[in-house]
Amino acid sequence: MPRYAPAIEELITELSKLPGVGRKTAVRLAFHVLRASQEEAHALARSIVRVKDRVRLCKNCFNIAESDLCTICSNVQRDRSILCVVEEPNDLMAIEGAGVFRGVYHVLHGVISPLEGYGPGDLKIDELLNRLEHTQVAEVVIATNPTVEGEATCLYLAKVIRALGIRVTRIAQGIPAGADIEYVDAKTLGMSLEGRKEL
Repeated sequence: MPRYAPAIEELITELSKLPGVGRKTAVRLAFHVLRASQEEAHALARSIVRVKDRVRLCKNCFNIAESDLCTICSNVQRDRSILCVVEEPNDLMAIEGAGVFRGVYHVLHGVISPLEGYGPGDLKIDELLNRLEHTQVAEVVIATNPTVEGEATCLYLAKVIRALGIRVTRIAQGIPAGADIEYVDAKTLGMSLEGRKEL
């Protein structure tokens, strides 16, 4: 396989480490950087360094933040009686994007996955339980993904949170808006029937 100049090869190698980026995509990205102006390349490098220097986890909910508390935890307008548990910060941002939920969050940073060696102790579950014991949360909404690991995590959380006397709910799962029932897979259709509610 032909090799590029050492500096380009180094950039291709580093870009290839990004999730979803294979060698071909890394080559395209490397040449995009090479064609960019000096200012654009430096701006990209600065933004990467800035993220690593400034971004940390919120000490309360473990969302990404640039200070001790994220923008949601520091917002006094949020309803602290309802807490939504998500797997990753990206899930939190997706829920926020819907513009419906006005409570607060807790980010687990993963799911229980024995096959990959992740148990409850590897997630932010102890921190969640500590938080629930020291705050006035009336309801915990579990918003893990509908995967085997997400469901296992949901069941585990429901058990330990109910023991604290707190109401536990699960986000509804089912047919997406605008979809035709005939094209929906059986598992999703089953979930939508199980999650039906009275009109």
